[in-house]
Amino acid sequence: MHFTKSRPTPVSIGERRRPNPQGQPGFLRVDTVHQGDREGAKGVYHINAVDEVTQWQVVGATPAISEAWLEPLLEAMIEQFPFRIRGFHSDNGSEFVNHTVQKLLNKLLIEQTKSRPRRSNDNGLVESKNGAVIRKHMGYTHIAAPHAGRVQRFYQQHFNPYLNFHRPCGQPAIESDAKGKQKRVYRHYQTPWETFQKLPQAAGYLKSGRTLAALGRMAQAESDTAAARRMQQAKQKLFASFGTANTPC
Repeated sequence: MHFTKSRPTPVSIGERRRPNPQGQPGFLRVDTVHQGDREGAKGVYHINAVDEVTQWQVVGATPAISEAWLEPLLEAMIEQFPFRIRGFHSDNGSEFVNHTVQKLLNKLLIEQTKSRPRRSNDNGLVESKNGAVIRKHMGYTHIAAPHAGRVQRFYQQHFNPYLNFHRPCGQPAIESDAKGKQKRVYRHYQTPWETFQKLPQAAGYLKSGRTLAALGRMAQAESDTAAARRMQQAKQKLFASFGTANTPC
C-alpha cells in the first residue's frame, strides 16, 4: 500500500505579496472581526478597512460573511473613502478570496493581493486597528446578527466620520540604530484627514465630485471633543437597543 499526503488546492485569486503604495493613498488593508457566538447563534461580523498611507479607516457590519452579504457591503465601504482605491489586501480567508469579491474589485479596477505564508506582519496594520478601535468601542460581548443593520448605520453616520476627521493616529517613522537595525517609532499624531491633506498633490487622488474644501468643512463642522461626545451618545443608544447593560467605553 502507498500513502500520499493531501495537497492543498492552489487558489489563483489575488497575488501573494505585500502591497507597495509608494506614498500614495488608496491601498487598503482589510480584515474581519467577529462579535462572538451565543448558544450556537453567530454574532455580527465587522469588516475593517484601513488605508496604509493615511490610516483612513472605514468599518462596516454584516450579519454573515457569505458572498451575497459581503459584496454590497464592500461596495458601500469603498464608496465612503474620498480617494480612489487602487489596492485591496487581505489574509487568505475565503470571505475575501472568492470569485464574487474578485469580480467586484475587477469592476472597480482595484488590484487584489493577499498575505504571504509565514509573514505574520503582512496585514499587521489592520489587525492592530481591530483591537485599538473595534474591540475598544464594540467590546467582546455577543451582538446578535440581526442587529447588523443598526451597527452599520452607526458606523456610517457617526463612527467612521469620527475616526477620520477627529481621532488622531500615530504616524510611524523608521529609525535605525548603530547596528543598522530598523524599527518604527511613533512620536507624531494627527488625524487621517490631516495626513491626507498634507500629501503632495492630494487633490489629484480624490474621487470625482470630492474636493478638499468640502472635506475641510466636514472636519471643521465641530470640535474633536464635540464629535467624540456625539459619537459616544450614538453608541450608547445603539447598545441600549440591544438590551445590553455593559457598554464598552
